[in-house]
Amino acid sequence: MEQIVLKDKVFNKYISFEEIQKSIEELAVKVNRDYTDKERPIFLCVLNGSFMFMADLMKCIEFECEVSFVKLSSYVDTKSCGCVKELIGLSKCIEGRNIIVVEDIVDSGNSISALLKSLEKHKPATVEVATLLFKPNVYKKDILIKYIGLPIPDDFIVGYGLDYDELGRNLKDIYKIVE
Repeated sequence: MEQIVLKDKVFNKYISFEEIQKSIEELAVKVNRDYTDKERPIFLCVLNGSFMFMADLMKCIEFECEVSFVKLSSYVDTKSCGCVKELIGLSKCIEGRNIIVVEDIVDSGNSISALLKSLEKHKPATVEVATLLFKPNVYKKDILIKYIGLPIPDDFIVGYGLDYDELGRNLKDIYKIVE
């Protein structure tokens, strides 16, 4: 099994780049079906972790759309700190617009819940969530996550945009921590 070391942690290869791409293509089929007739939706990428997912998802989108970015922080080391900080906010008016939030991973739901509450103030027409990875066993919110790439167990992972202390984002595959 392929292993990597980031700082003081060891990770095993968990999800291959090919599996990731297949799940993105399948997710894009659903988004294309649902949004083809909507007026120029905005894909809102949650930085930093979602940048690779967003880029590959955009390559599969077949309708006219816009892209924007926000940046949130909720992790310290390998654990969620339970608080969500908005580091970079909206840069455009979203009132009356259809928004697709693009998230790398949804685990407890704290970050996505905080972001959606913040977006509500701007009165979008609709807001849906597209996440590459979803941890159903630890998800604690009632918010529907409409577009899910891959459900996974509650393991700490890195790669494909996800990091451990800012390392590992550049890896094309996803790796799981060895406990």
